Amino acid sequence: MSEPQSPWPQLPYAAWRETCSTLHLWTQVVGKIRLAQTPWLNHSWHVPLYVTATGLTTSAIPHGQRSFELHFDFNEHVLDIEVSDGSGRRIALRPMSVADFHHIVLTALDELGLPVTISDHPCEIPDATPFSRDRQHNTYDAEYAQRFWRVLLQADRVFKQFRTGFIGKSSPVHFFWGSFDLAVTRFSGRRAPDFTGKVPGLATNVMREAYSHEVSSAGFWPGGGGIDDAAFYSYAYPTPEDFKKVRVQPQGAFFSEALGEFLLPYEVVRSAADPDATLLAFLQSTYEAAAESAHWDRAALECDAGIPGVPRGAAAQTGKATGS
Repeated sequence: MSEPQSPWPQLPYAAWRETCSTLHLWTQVVGKIRLAQTPWLNHSWHVPLYVTATGLTTSAIPHGQRSFELHFDFNEHVLDIEVSDGSGRRIALRPMSVADFHHIVLTALDELGLPVTISDHPCEIPDATPFSRDRQHNTYDAEYAQRFWRVLLQADRVFKQFRTGFIGKSSPVHFFWGSFDLAVTRFSGRRAPDFTGKVPGLATNVMREAYSHEVSSAGFWPGGGGIDDAAFYSYAYPTPEDFKKVRVQPQGAFFSEALGEFLLPYEVVRSAADPDATLLAFLQSTYEAAAESAHWDRAALECDAGIPGVPRGAAAQTGKATGS
């Protein structure tokens, strides 16, 4: 029986684990197409997907004088390929292997005159099978895929509101298909020590560039990868000595020694009387834990949260919104 349309639906990881794994790999195929065609941008910001009103998109990808876009639609359960000349393809999302999905998508691009060559190896997944040979991951539960997108839609909205309270360097809110999480990152402006960790399927210089500067980063995971169920997370790099000692909000948030970051179970947010306020409390308090323990120049980096239609500083200067 389908769950009623809740803005914050239930998302028990065990119920859709196989679909999650398959969809993760499908998004990697699509994401690597963007990666192959897009000039490198700091911190790999040229590779993520973005949440839309119906799913996840690459945004426009250049290909010679034309551009194209790949868009997962989790209402219609299709992958749309839209081209700037008006051509396109629609691929049904249904139970199929990663190998078949990989073949169908790249063949469609070839037929549209948009050939793209991508690496056959998944990123950030230990001992992963190449896409073209992966017939193990072949599950697609449409209901749970849609629930996942609905959670992303709400998290994206709250993350974007949180982002407005910072005038220092901040990332867009974007979906990293490598780690399969939605994330937003704030920067202190200071250089960080070289990243020395190892990540499956990623070159060391990619990770060093990604973490070239001090960050406080927050996001949403659907489960797996060291956590039992969906959760919001927040970490700092480099990790300040006192970071984990700070008491953060709301009740239910905790520091994971295994992962080295704060976690807030998704169920705490979903079941709260005010999910937005609960999530914002976690985002703000964990950012403050990072900024205070690492001695960021908060006065120079922070500002009041944004208000629709009000330019930064206009409310204080005029006492009212100014529109255009």
